[in-house]
Formats: sequence, C-alpha cells, structure tokens
Amino acid sequence: MLKHLALDEGAYDLKMNVRQLAPDCIIDVDSAEYAKELTLKDEILAEDYAYYYQALLGTEAMQWETIEILLPNMARFYPEHFTLTTDGDRWRWTNRLLGAETAFALGDPATLPLPPLDWVGRQVQEDLCVMDGNDAGSPLVAGHLCFASGWCLDDKMGRSFLAIHGPVPLFVEKIGRPADLMMQRVKVGRPTARVNWTIHPSDRLNCAPVMKKRYAHEHEGITPENAGGRYFLRSEWQTFIRYPRTNAVLFTIRTRVTPLADTLTDPDDARRLATLLRTMPPAMLAYKSLTRHAETLLAYLDSRAASNTEMLVATERG
Repeated sequence: MLKHLALDEGAYDLKMNVRQLAPDCIIDVDSAEYAKELTLKDEILAEDYAYYYQALLGTEAMQWETIEILLPNMARFYPEHFTLTTDGDRWRWTNRLLGAETAFALGDPATLPLPPLDWVGRQVQEDLCVMDGNDAGSPLVAGHLCFASGWCLDDKMGRSFLAIHGPVPLFVEKIGRPADLMMQRVKVGRPTARVNWTIHPSDRLNCAPVMKKRYAHEHEGITPENAGGRYFLRSEWQTFIRYPRTNAVLFTIRTRVTPLADTLTDPDDARRLATLLRTMPPAMLAYKSLTRHAETLLAYLDSRAASNTEMLVATERG
C-alpha cells in the first residue's frame, strides 16, 4: 500500500478517519521525487499562475505564518536536507535538495522573490490551502494548488469548508457536521491528519479540471489484462494545523500516485479494494470518475485477489 494508506475491510463507508498527527512532522519529504515534483510545480505555475495560486486581500499575515510554521518543522525533521538559521526577523533558509539558499526578513514581502505562500509552496511537495479560522465557516482564503484531483481554486476560493465539499456525494448528510466541528476544534500544537484515495487512469499529479479535455485519451484502451499498469492508486495525506497568531488553519495535501500493479502486492488488498468499489454508491463512483472503469477494474482486482486463494489451495495440497 501507499504510505499512510490502509484500505478498510468491508463495505464502503464515507468517514473522516481523522487521527492525531504523531510525531508532528507536518511535511512529508520524498527526497527521490522532491526535485522533480518541485520542478513540475514551477512549470505548472508558469503556464497559468492565477489558476494555481490565489490569495485574498488581507491574508498576508496568514501567509507569513505559514512560513513560520513550516520551515522550522522541516528543518527539525529533515536536517539532512534543510537548515534554518534565525536572528530575530532575519531568516536564512538552506534547501540542499534544490541547491538554493534564501535570506529574508520575516514579514517583509520585499525580501522574498514571490508572495509568501507561493514561495513556501515551492519548498514542499504538498499543496497548501489556508482557511480563515476567525470565520465560523472556515472559508478558503489562500491556496497553492498544483496537484489537485478534480478541483481548482477558481471554484472554491472564499467558500466555507462545508460549501467546498458540497459536491462530494453524501458528505453533508453523513459527515458534514462532524467535519465542520473537526475544523473548528483543531488546536494549536495538536495537528490532525486523514487519508483520501481514488483510482485514476493516469500518473499525472496535476488533475485539475482544466486538464480534463487535454488528457481524455487516458481513459481509452484499458483492459483487465493491462489494468495493473494503466490504473493508478492516488492517495492524499491531508493534515490540518492551527496557527497560534492568526488563528488560520493550514490544510496540506500530499499526493502520491502508484500503478495498481505495484501497489497491490498483497492479494488481500486487491480483495478489499474490490469490495469497496462494489459497495460504493453510484453517485460516489461518478464523482470519482470511476463509473466507466468499474467493470474493468473489478475484473482486474478479482484476478489479483484470486491469486491468493489459488496460492492457499496449493499450499494446503502441498
């Protein structure tokens, strides 16, 4: 399975699955993929900057506090890759994975080459979304979103946490209230985390709506025989961090994409995933763009799961 992801046993059930983040390592660095993914972010932002980075007026303090939260955390948990030295408001950030060093004055935009959230978003593999915790609805007020799965800042900016998730089938009815309470109850110094997943016929990290027509061909030509290499399990490790000064909540999304054939090394995982897909409501299958793929996926997963049964029978006979 992908890092952080464990498939539920039994029928599909929409749940928050929130857990305390321990240890409180907020950023998840994969040094083997880091430079490639950060280069990809640069390319995505260069193509359509205003689509992938947005910040409402009045969010500058929240953006700077994002830097205050993330850089010390990264230097603490990944000292082999990052070093942070501070002298009052004068900070120096050394990023050995990118071969870059940045000196700036905390709070002074003239000392950074980019807006604070955009700059720090190019230091991490995560997408970063800042929610205003001073508003009861916790609206999205700033975002650095390069690797989204089917959504974009244009559709969500300024909307409340519940409104953002309104299109998700059964979200409001089943987990809307507990999810909203979770957002309100995130405490300073006690970050929380959850995992989300889907299956996609592409290993692209950028699956924003604007990409849909450009890559429509990815859905063609998939069979049960080649499905293991054509389908990818896409997982999101999501964290929620409360800021002590501005009361904002940082929502991070660390996306990983792996071919199903490489992910389902345990046939029991194939069986669990098949059960989840068979019991997933049709509206959720459609939301995840899996309706047209369900039959092919299940044929492949059943074949993988059957290999475990055949192996057990052979062992018992042997």
